[in-house]
Amino acid sequence: MNEQRLLTVREVAERLRASPETVRRWLRQGKLRGFRPGGTKLGYRIPESELQRFLQLLQSDQDR
Repeated sequence: MNEQRLLTVREVAERLRASPETVRRWLRQGKLRGFRPGGTKLGYRIPESELQRFLQLLQSDQDR
């Protein structure tokens, strides 16, 4: 079974040292992928693997 940890917007913001609103903006723009398991009430959840993908993308943009 492939269980993956799901992170909240706040957890992602803390790891990236960004504001939660910036993380939400990235989600709305499609730069970061996540989903809303309970509609808008519970907010977004971001798989840990998606955060790793996003970090690699940011790193490759900085290397250019």
